[in-house]
Amino acid sequence: MEEVDKILIHSLRQTGTDVAEDIQSVKQFTSELIVEAVVRCLRVIDPPLGNGLSATLPPGMSARFRLGMSLAQACQDLGYKGEIGYQTFLYSNEPEIRSLLMFLVEKLPRESAEASDQPTGKLALLQKSIADQIKAQLAVSWVPPSCRLPFLCQTQSPGVSHSFHSQPLSLPHFSKASGKNLKEVKKYYKDFLLPVTAQPSQHSSVPASLLEHHALELSAAQEWENEWNSQGLLSRLSPEDYRSRKRARLQKRILEQLRVAAQPCLDSQNAPRSGQDLAELLHSFGGASIGGNVLTKGTRFTHTEKFTFTQDPEKAAQQMAAAANSLPNSHQSEEDLRARQQEEVASLQQQLQQLSLRMEEVGGDIKKFTQSISQVSDELKQWEASNMEKEASVRVKKQTVDLLPDAENNLAKLQALVESSAKRVASLSSQWEKHRAPLVEEHQRLKELSSSHELESSRKLSEIKDLHDKIRQSAEDAKKKEGLYKQLMKEFENLPKDVSRSAYTMRILEIVGNIKKQKEEITKILSDTKDLQKEINSLTGKLDRTFAVTDELVFKDAKKDESVRKSYKYLAALHEVKEK
Repeated sequence: MEEVDKILIHSLRQTGTDVAEDIQSVKQFTSELIVEAVVRCLRVIDPPLGNGLSATLPPGMSARFRLGMSLAQACQDLGYKGEIGYQTFLYSNEPEIRSLLMFLVEKLPRESAEASDQPTGKLALLQKSIADQIKAQLAVSWVPPSCRLPFLCQTQSPGVSHSFHSQPLSLPHFSKASGKNLKEVKKYYKDFLLPVTAQPSQHSSVPASLLEHHALELSAAQEWENEWNSQGLLSRLSPEDYRSRKRARLQKRILEQLRVAAQPCLDSQNAPRSGQDLAELLHSFGGASIGGNVLTKGTRFTHTEKFTFTQDPEKAAQQMAAAANSLPNSHQSEEDLRARQQEEVASLQQQLQQLSLRMEEVGGDIKKFTQSISQVSDELKQWEASNMEKEASVRVKKQTVDLLPDAENNLAKLQALVESSAKRVASLSSQWEKHRAPLVEEHQRLKELSSSHELESSRKLSEIKDLHDKIRQSAEDAKKKEGLYKQLMKEFENLPKDVSRSAYTMRILEIVGNIKKQKEEITKILSDTKDLQKEINSLTGKLDRTFAVTDELVFKDAKKDESVRKSYKYLAALHEVKEK
């Protein structure tokens, strides 16, 4: 039976019936699958007859009844001799369905299987032609270049090779942000945007640029999916809100980086002024005559220019004379020159130490001044606060003194004002209680609603995670099944093609004959079983009647005779054993 069912399922799949992979026998066929299989077979056997029938089972009971009657009449028109009706399709019986499908499969034309394997559509034909070309080229053995014939030079020549050099491409892309200016964007894409083949500077860079652009899109999509599955779902935000939040955070970080980078520029702008102020302070203490422009900033060229061109003529002449005297002549030795240089270095170091000491003293004075300034500012703030308090107390006392001449009337007015204020506070408190009660109830309701929403969102989040896991598992199963399908297709291609249909038909007929013999033997066994059951039932009834009569007779005598009483006990025990 299993081999027959496998052959039937394979033939039905060739006719276009969507039989699932987990279905291995006719027993697992549903009513919808039976109707689809019969209609597909009828369309292959007799297209005018089968095209007028629906391959899907309608939901209404009357429509199902009409479809079942139409299918039964079509099968009878083809020559089916078995019992068939609407109940065959709606209330399926395994032997009837198997015999009907075997009849329809035998009626299928021999070229239907070959025709069903042929691909349809331009894309499928193109893929098939490419696969045929690749198979043909792989079947040809490789030949050295010196031994190649003209027809092999086209397929086995290396051709022109180019380096992989990609360039950025601009492709039409419509997003929600460009919805307002959709016409302008379309106009730009239509009138100004160059084709993809014309955007790279070299035509050989087009495939590399397309591959690079496609790889970037795939990596971006994969990164977004990983980020959304790991962080986006936990944030409980929509994808648009999550993207906008991420964009705002990135803009804020960029602004902080720009602000930090722009801070040294502002400090450099303020630095010359502080240096100038410090130079003026040193000049006031008499240190500018020694250091000059030591604290001013500038390059080596500007310092050289200042020292060369901004001095007085007399000083310049003196320096030139000193330089002339400092140059070694024929009467001076190198030792004198070195000693003079050491003396100059020692004097300069002494001047530097004096300047550093003066700088430390000035820094200490500056710190003292800043501390005194901060102390004075704190004292000033304290005096201002005390003055404000004293002014407020003076103002209150002045108002009190002004009210003293008419004290009685003012006290009455003040008392009336206090009473009116108390009444107003009481009325406001009662109004607040009236408004507060519904607000508290609304707050409780919203709190419960938010808690229920959180529970629902957490439940949905867990469901979404489970769905993602199921999707991944389904994808892995699909990959495994695809690999198994390819392996089976390779095995099928390697199988011999010379096996005729008649062999399978004869084998099916032999199996059908064996099934008929088994059915006859089963019917004989069933009839024998029924006869035995009837005999058993009759003997059981006779035994029960006999026991009832015996029980009644023995029970009457058991009251008088002790031996009969023992026999009655044995009879009751025998009846209990029989019932067990």
